[in-house]
Amino acid sequence: MEKELQVYIDGAYYPKSQAKISVFDHGLLYGDGVFEGIRAYNGLVFKLKEHVDRLYRSTHMIMLQIPVTREQMVQIVLETLRKNNLKDSYIRLVVTRGVGDLGLNPRKCLKPTIIVIADTIALHKGEAKEKGVTAMLSWVKRDPVDATSHEIKSLNYLNSILAKIEANISGVDEAICLDKNGYVCEGVAENIFIVKNGKVLTPPSYTGALPGITADEVMKLARKSGFEATERNITPYELFNAEEVFFTGTAAEVVPIREINKRIIDSGKPGPITKKLMEEFAKLVRDPNQGIAV
Repeated sequence: MEKELQVYIDGAYYPKSQAKISVFDHGLLYGDGVFEGIRAYNGLVFKLKEHVDRLYRSTHMIMLQIPVTREQMVQIVLETLRKNNLKDSYIRLVVTRGVGDLGLNPRKCLKPTIIVIADTIALHKGEAKEKGVTAMLSWVKRDPVDATSHEIKSLNYLNSILAKIEANISGVDEAICLDKNGYVCEGVAENIFIVKNGKVLTPPSYTGALPGITADEVMKLARKSGFEATERNITPYELFNAEEVFFTGTAAEVVPIREINKRIIDSGKPGPITKKLMEEFAKLVRDPNQGIAV
């Protein structure tokens, strides 16, 4: 019989089938918490410190005090991988406000809940990487920076879920959200890039997009490869008429987009800059200097 995955919850490990939290946890009741998605490649946890740092920035924004240090959190993640004997894994690190009552007052939550799940994930593999995915602009606008901004990687992803539902109904792979001013913001769980006149462009985080760790690394790789890479506002017109478009994200990695709202992007095939960045990123995630070994 195959051994069940072990899930970390508040200092103890539980088999997947027994890993539970209280129905009074504010993460469940109100989406009151934050998370990180992290990848391990061949025993190397890619950019683990950077993910943990972003987690603490998110909790600082929502005034949630994590009861362990960043160094301790790193060790919790590594130990969860060891417990499950996983070398290649998708890790979900979750911190909720904790157990409270049915009111929304966070003062009623006396202790945060910490959860670490180490499993596998398969997004946009195989043919999607080779041929590209289809996407659409959603009617769902990204929450602005003075609201539940996606700069905070919170547990409230209803904004993204609504856009994903629309993509599912429309028969495309992914949705792209605009900001409140109509500029391109990001995908439902990915950052987005375009290539225009040989330059790599991506929307700035002040649109409400998540400051992506993968996106930041792709920007560095683009510059290292000799391409100009810049953050600036992008219009839907520029998106449709780009030479290349691609998503980036921890789970997605680097994925070409071949069609948006039935408009074929250039030749309809992954472009040379996208393919170059896919190759360079695949090398980067296995560089021992880019993460922490299990």
